[in-house]
Amino acid sequence: MFDIGTISLLLLIAMIFLLMLGVPLGFSSTTLAVMVLYLKFGDSVFSHFGRGPLNILGQKIYGLITDYVLISIPLFIFMANLFERTGIAHEMYDSLKVWLSRTRGGVAIVTSIMAVIMATMSGIIGGEVVLLGLIALPQMLRLGYNQDLAVGTICAGGSLGTMIPPSIVLIIYGLVTETPIKALFTASFLPGFLLASFFIVYIMIRARRRPQDAPLEAPAPDDPEGGEKALLFATFLSILGIGFCVCLAVRAGFLTLMAHNIPDEAGSDTASQFIVFSGLSLALSVLVCGLGRDRVLTAWDMGKGLVLPLGIVGIVLGSIYSGITGITEAAGMGAMAVLVIGLIRKRLNLDLIQHSLSRTISATGSIIWVTLGASTLTGAYTLAGGPTFIANTITASDVPTMGVIVMMMVVFLFLGALMDWVGIILLVMPVFLPVVLKLPPEDIGLMGSLSPQHVAIWFGVVFCMNMQVSFLSPPFGPAAFFLKSVAPPQITLVQIFRGFIPFIFLQILALSVLLVWPNIVTLLL
Repeated sequence: MFDIGTISLLLLIAMIFLLMLGVPLGFSSTTLAVMVLYLKFGDSVFSHFGRGPLNILGQKIYGLITDYVLISIPLFIFMANLFERTGIAHEMYDSLKVWLSRTRGGVAIVTSIMAVIMATMSGIIGGEVVLLGLIALPQMLRLGYNQDLAVGTICAGGSLGTMIPPSIVLIIYGLVTETPIKALFTASFLPGFLLASFFIVYIMIRARRRPQDAPLEAPAPDDPEGGEKALLFATFLSILGIGFCVCLAVRAGFLTLMAHNIPDEAGSDTASQFIVFSGLSLALSVLVCGLGRDRVLTAWDMGKGLVLPLGIVGIVLGSIYSGITGITEAAGMGAMAVLVIGLIRKRLNLDLIQHSLSRTISATGSIIWVTLGASTLTGAYTLAGGPTFIANTITASDVPTMGVIVMMMVVFLFLGALMDWVGIILLVMPVFLPVVLKLPPEDIGLMGSLSPQHVAIWFGVVFCMNMQVSFLSPPFGPAAFFLKSVAPPQITLVQIFRGFIPFIFLQILALSVLLVWPNIVTLLL
């Protein structure tokens, strides 16, 4: 039997060796788990079947795999596949492009906004990059956009599903670390939209400084002028506001009729909420009617492609944050909503559903196999005393708190360039998170301080920001390979990775903001 320090060193060497050989992570992790248990406990590991370390390990894996929230992952993936195949995404892109057609860099900005909306619907990075590559890349290349700008915008925007809820990365992190997933979703909103705003601001500045990188599209004959277009956009927002207020009024009225007239944190009960939202919807309706019937119809025609995606976002996130359903039920409602919309619009057939289910099963199977293998290895390493050994080693050193966290960030960035995020969560997080929880929370960050109950949530959001970088990092940045599968043949992988460079710097800038000012993560909690 070996001491835990020797086992840790051998494990690290063996893991790097197997990754270099290209052995799938699920199988290599399981093999290394058996090695760790044998090195620590010897032949006794196999002599008592159903008892001892193997039994404890089996119970841990069973508990993780049978967690109810895990069902939400295939549901979100299925919803993303249906969203892509039913044409809703194409209509959303066309509507966004109408509003920004006369803005320098408008098509790239539209692509980033569409990526944000898609991220709030499902958070499936591969599907987003492929879909944006099919819709937006031909448009930007046709207009003469700089190829690096076009490629970087699509892949960086497509990876936003890692940060913006309902992120599958956050779901797995919450399951592994037993952190409330709803709190993780809430905490990741501001950092996710901060990163998206960095992308949009960069596009606007680059398009202004280098107009040749983002040529303007020729105006359409019926394209409204600037002032009229702004008024039409305000009209469309008012229409959306009416629909939103009506939905809230119906909810408040239903709760009142069902005798659930309970005051919220602000002291407002559902009966008063019904009156307020009904009044707002009536006031907005009067305002819209005053704008003229023709203008209202034109505004609706220009923006109607956004209604269904925003409605699906409202169903998924609204049902979670209003307390109507949990995350799994919300995923099911979202998938069912897209399915019903496809049926009503006659966009669905058996082949489309079969193809969507096939892609869902394939993606879910990959996640589950990696989860099984990595859970086995982390469980074996935990039984051998590995996390305690590493935590004690780090806390006993003279490295300051932020020095420890920065070293962890470097490890995340390094691993993110070599392996999948699922494996990183399951292999590294059980080792790193206990160390972070032992650090003084008042020493985390340079501005402000974290409450002890928020440290695990903050670390999860910071990890997701790291994974943003990993999707673009060579040599195995998956976003590049996703885009290459649908890009024109003359665009090489080297050219795709070259387009990522400015966006990687923007991601690292956003990560630095979370490290310097950690309270941005907890502002909404």
